[in-house]
Amino acid sequence: MAVLTTREKLAILSDAAKYDASCASSGAAKRDSRKSGGIGSTEGMGICHSYAPDGRCISLLKILLTNFCIYDCSYCINRSSSNVRRARFTVDEVVQLTVTFYKRNYIEGLFLSSGVIRSPDETMGELVEVARRLREEENFAGYIHLKTIPECSQELLDAAGRYADRLSINIELPTDEGVKKLAPEKKPETIRLSMAALRSRIEEKSEPTLKTKKRQRFATGGQSTQMIIGADATPDAGILQTSARLYGSYHLRRVYYSAFSPIPDSSSALPLRKPPLMREHRLYQADWLMRFYGFAQREILDGRPDGMLDLEIDPKLAWALRHRAMFPVDVNRADRELLLRVPGLGAKVVARIVETRRHRRLRLEDVGRLCQSIAKVRPFIVAEGWSPGGLTDQSSLREKIVSSCEQLSLF
Repeated sequence: MAVLTTREKLAILSDAAKYDASCASSGAAKRDSRKSGGIGSTEGMGICHSYAPDGRCISLLKILLTNFCIYDCSYCINRSSSNVRRARFTVDEVVQLTVTFYKRNYIEGLFLSSGVIRSPDETMGELVEVARRLREEENFAGYIHLKTIPECSQELLDAAGRYADRLSINIELPTDEGVKKLAPEKKPETIRLSMAALRSRIEEKSEPTLKTKKRQRFATGGQSTQMIIGADATPDAGILQTSARLYGSYHLRRVYYSAFSPIPDSSSALPLRKPPLMREHRLYQADWLMRFYGFAQREILDGRPDGMLDLEIDPKLAWALRHRAMFPVDVNRADRELLLRVPGLGAKVVARIVETRRHRRLRLEDVGRLCQSIAKVRPFIVAEGWSPGGLTDQSSLREKIVSSCEQLSLF
């Protein structure tokens, strides 16, 4: 077999990593090389590879250590039975690539995952060694996200947390039944035990020590996970139920949703077509409703007998249309929790409304200056000099809002 160059390996292993969605860098501790004396930063701007919740654009070198894997998960392009071209980086190569790309201002951090080679501990050991060398030998102060392997030892998990900003453990699919069917070599209970152990370590290290009174640095960006949607028949209600349980049980920073993509020579158990990308987008919107808008998981899809999110309109608007008796809401009097349920009003806009109305009463045009689309908001609010009248109850309201939003998107 011909020996691959580093460039060839990079082409193979960066392409192989594109299926992993969980690489946002929100929540990382802020470090800057100008203060630490090292190189790298988690604060700068660069080539866009992902976005933090505050809108910062984060550039990451996103690669696999190797796409060789001992597992044969049906939905994975890198499964052991796949005929894809294989490659493997050495620890030295990943370290040098990261440092070189940073110095050229291509990246601000590293997202490193891997197929499992020989054993979980051996693979995890190499991932940790990359992070250790970057921190201790190269003085790299940029962002590091490691994808951890559930079956690895607790010692390796602890070491990973010392060097990485964020750790993630994939739950693979929304249900245990799906994992057992499509990834029978992986055990859902092992994945959950690893996530629980990681949560315990993060909480333990966040407490000041008795001796130094300081908090120990350990995965300051928390942990995240990813699930593939559309590879099995789990409806959106089941997916969101799993996400709600993960947030509650393991205090995850993010659950990422990755739409299944058909792969060559795939199992007959997999669908022939990928789900619409809009489904992935709607799941992210519903996820934000649970995390930042006070919606319980069961509320988002109440009244939807098929358990699926509406692909034509966002889940908050869909909920409002099913609960018209709660509207219109008076923007000058309603509490924050109720304002967050108004379609078209985001968390930042609501905060500005609450602050502004302390000094004066808001008119419709005032709200329009604060939000992106007053067409979506107008039927659901009362403001100084404005009442929607019977607009809220019109049977054609959905079509009118969709039409207005489509016209705005043209400009």
